Amino acid sequence: MENDEHIKWMKEAMKMAEEALAAGEVPVGCVFVRDERVIAGARNRTNELRNATRHAELEAIDFILANEELTPEPSKYPLSTTSLYVTVEPCIMCASALRQMGIKQVFYGCGNDRFGGCGSVLGVNKGVEHPVHPSYQATGGFCREEAILILRRFYITENTNAPVPRSKANRVLKTEIDPLTADEAS
Repeated sequence: MENDEHIKWMKEAMKMAEEALAAGEVPVGCVFVRDERVIAGARNRTNELRNATRHAELEAIDFILANEELTPEPSKYPLSTTSLYVTVEPCIMCASALRQMGIKQVFYGCGNDRFGGCGSVLGVNKGVEHPVHPSYQATGGFCREEAILILRRFYITENTNAPVPRSKANRVLKTEIDPLTADEAS
């Protein structure tokens, strides 16, 4: 698959991240692609639902599993023919769920230095052996700059949903982005 195709799907995920930003959520968005079409898209809803597990990936997985056209019968690996495009590297929780669902592959925008489950913190996708669930390839760097900038746009705003909101009145949006490292690209 050409990079243009990956960029096309990542742009769709970025639209979901913009929706999250507009809703006051950490701006992470994703789309699941099967047979060259988006079968599900979602954004973070943790603040809206007051549930820390409502990450974009899990929101979309719930939709896929509940839809009889997308998952006509129970299967051990219902995502085995599906690719995920997500703006930020899946966290450890989501990376594990994706492995348990048998995701074919994952493409993401920027790494997740604090919670990354596809190598930034822990390689749940393939770096950790599992006796049952197959590993999957995760590749970062697609629309990386856009993914970083939307996160920065969120983090310079006042987060009224934070347990102890911090004043951010003096913060300035940093637009310079460090180059992609070799570790981030794998």
